[in-house]
Amino acid sequence: MEMNVSKNDEQVVAKKKGGLNPAIVIPVLFLIGVAIYMFVLGNPSNFQHPDQFKGAASVALTDVEGKKIEPAEGSMMGIVYKGGPVVPILLTFMITVLVFSIERAMVLGRASGKNNLDNFVTTIRTYLNKNQINEALEECDRQQGSVGNVVKEGLTTYKILEKDATLNKEQKLVALSKSLEEATTLEMPMLEKNMMILSTLGTVATLVALLGTVLGMIKAFAALGAGGGSPDAAALSTGISEALINTALGIGTSAIAIILYNYFTSKIDGLTYKIDEIGLSIQQSFAEFN
Repeated sequence: MEMNVSKNDEQVVAKKKGGLNPAIVIPVLFLIGVAIYMFVLGNPSNFQHPDQFKGAASVALTDVEGKKIEPAEGSMMGIVYKGGPVVPILLTFMITVLVFSIERAMVLGRASGKNNLDNFVTTIRTYLNKNQINEALEECDRQQGSVGNVVKEGLTTYKILEKDATLNKEQKLVALSKSLEEATTLEMPMLEKNMMILSTLGTVATLVALLGTVLGMIKAFAALGAGGGSPDAAALSTGISEALINTALGIGTSAIAIILYNYFTSKIDGLTYKIDEIGLSIQQSFAEFN
């Protein structure tokens, strides 16, 4: 028998549309990262000689011997700017981690519902022990969120099965279990959406930083080789500085991404556990009173 539970097309579409769209958001964040690199980090006020430095659009200065003069850093932002062309990419990664972390925090907060989740679970179990299904449904309407939606789905099926005379008790329990499983499956994509971005950046940020580090070291050793017996100390230090800046940005971004990914994963696991806990209580209550 096909169970007619409370899912509807509008509800399913709403779930699929939940959260930010990475295909749109990430290119925008990349443009923001480039703008920060050029106009914030590359602002002339971040350097010791702003009258000689015009940010990212500047022409390389040379001394009387024709050697390139690197603009001296006057602040930490100026130092980060000297990290080179990989810095905008790493800035994009960091902004992306922050934006999608805020988005996940908001989504998981809404998924928990309006009231304390532990109190909600206790209240629902109390109603189930007394077979007060209508009161439990009203509590779900007050709670809302993913947990409330799944519990309401199970309780709605509970009431339908109570009046169904075509199925035996074992078949009803199977149908109830299937309803809870389907409701949970509908909620999970919204909870897990964009988590892969945090997981990916936790690894990719380190690799891109390694690329920036290698490029910086190439510059450093090129300066060392070009100088012969008297290497250009300024060019050598610039290459090493670029390498270390990229390393620091990449490691920092990767660490933040991994920490937040694990935190949100534990939150999702906690919500799933609450859903399973109430689902088991619903099935036990149905078996006892029917």
